[in-house]
Amino acid sequence: MCNVAVLEFFIEDVRNEEIKNQRVLEVGSKYVNGSVRPFIERLGPREYIGVDIEAGRCVDVILPAEKLVERFGLESFDVVISTELLEYVKDWRLVINNVKNALRCGGYAYITTRSFGFPFHSYPFDYWRYEIEDMKKIFSDFDIVALKRDHMGPGVFLKAIKPLNYKPCNLEEIDLYSMILGKKTRSIPEVNEMPVSRKFKLLVRKALDSVTSKMRNVLATR
Repeated sequence: MCNVAVLEFFIEDVRNEEIKNQRVLEVGSKYVNGSVRPFIERLGPREYIGVDIEAGRCVDVILPAEKLVERFGLESFDVVISTELLEYVKDWRLVINNVKNALRCGGYAYITTRSFGFPFHSYPFDYWRYEIEDMKKIFSDFDIVALKRDHMGPGVFLKAIKPLNYKPCNLEEIDLYSMILGKKTRSIPEVNEMPVSRKFKLLVRKALDSVTSKMRNVLATR
């Protein structure tokens, strides 16, 4: 999944030598509104494996992100890519630890995700929002090369290197904004913990966004 700004980030921040002859893993690779895969494959990786929880275009292996290391092993990829996935995963710590551990020391991680202010989008479910400061903390055990906001909407883009002397940071001490609770938390809330008032507010906002989008499309065809 990606948008124009995500594609721009990869075009601007990925270098040929970071990909050429490397083993690349894309986590959450199903083609939805585009994909970075065609661009990355033109740079000549040795192997490109796309994983997702369901079959589809650009998916080579059906696998949840929580089981990357179980399937592929520790430090088995030179590059790990994840675009617009982290907001959807319930246990973000488990997924991020899998991403970090599947990457070899000296390898590159490229990650994009959504920030506070991005509308609720509930398929398969919408759990989290990540800010610049959150990503600094989450990847404080990596060497951050680029960390920037999505100029087209609330989101954050990260490029980082796993250091040769990698020592994992403690993700348990980090809280994130939960779309279920409507506030920052260190817990992993269940969907049924969403307050009724918040659920109603999100549904109304989603309906209004849908109506606004349809009106824009109608006006654009006139």
